[in-house]
Amino acid sequence: MDWMEGFLLLICLVLVAVTVVVIFVISRSQALADVPVYEGENVYLDPKAGEWHRFDDIPCALIVPGTIDLSVIVPAYNEENRLNAMMDEATQYLDARQKAQKSFQYEIIIVDDGSKDCTSTLGRKWSSKLGPDKVRVLTLARNRGKGGAVRMGMFRCRGRRCLFADADGATQFSELEKLESKLSAIQSAHEGDGIVCGSRAHMEKDSIATRSLFRTVLMHGFHVCVWFFGCQSIKDTQCGFKLMTRSTACDLFRSLHIERWAFDVELLKIAEMLKIPTAEVPVRWTEIDGSKLDPISASVQMFYDLFALWLRYRLGAWKIAKRHTK
Repeated sequence: MDWMEGFLLLICLVLVAVTVVVIFVISRSQALADVPVYEGENVYLDPKAGEWHRFDDIPCALIVPGTIDLSVIVPAYNEENRLNAMMDEATQYLDARQKAQKSFQYEIIIVDDGSKDCTSTLGRKWSSKLGPDKVRVLTLARNRGKGGAVRMGMFRCRGRRCLFADADGATQFSELEKLESKLSAIQSAHEGDGIVCGSRAHMEKDSIATRSLFRTVLMHGFHVCVWFFGCQSIKDTQCGFKLMTRSTACDLFRSLHIERWAFDVELLKIAEMLKIPTAEVPVRWTEIDGSKLDPISASVQMFYDLFALWLRYRLGAWKIAKRHTK
């Protein structure tokens, strides 16, 4: 076999491999996202009264107008060791704001994503302390992934504005004011829609100095893949502190397919495709010990999800749900 035959064979093998990947990705695609709901996922406990109450029915309670100012969705998987500190900081800030602004109303929905520890029990202690109007616990029957947990919480929320925040409390809650100010600005210019992301991009140079070379390469590779396959309007897609209007949450989460770590990228890609305005603001962020994210397996999953995300939308295998009419 001369070099030309070898080259042609290599091209054929590459084409076959690409075809197999495309067929595999498309075969596992569902045009519109399917959100199964299991027994027990429609109710929350009022710990003081010992009574179970129904959440608003899905597929999307977001379609109806919000009845309170702010809903905070907290996805939590085995977070009994970190949740208390986050809830303490969040509720102190929100209660102080409520005292200063009597009409302000909020709720926190802790979404236990199939935890094996006492996350739900701990969340219900907060519900008992503050009341189920302020804190509710949604316990999922199985682990769906962070994106799946956030979506389930969003579908149950009552807020006119919706924030999702990580259970580790890495972003201080007072940073919410920056996001609210930015969201108000883009809302007034874009008929009430908008999503604002907390961003750690301004901290990148300092973080590189403390990271290993391997993790730095992974980070830059991920940024390139996000820009090429996902969204181009946001530098830090993965910061777990994002605020949006209720109508935006409705449009984005009804179309979300990815349930694990790359779900943020799909949310922002959908926003770009729907021409929903996006923005990011720098926030104070502190790395909290106890992360359950393995950098190797998570990176492989993210790179696959980003490529599959681009391919499925490119080929029309994934669709966006018809926008909700406000």
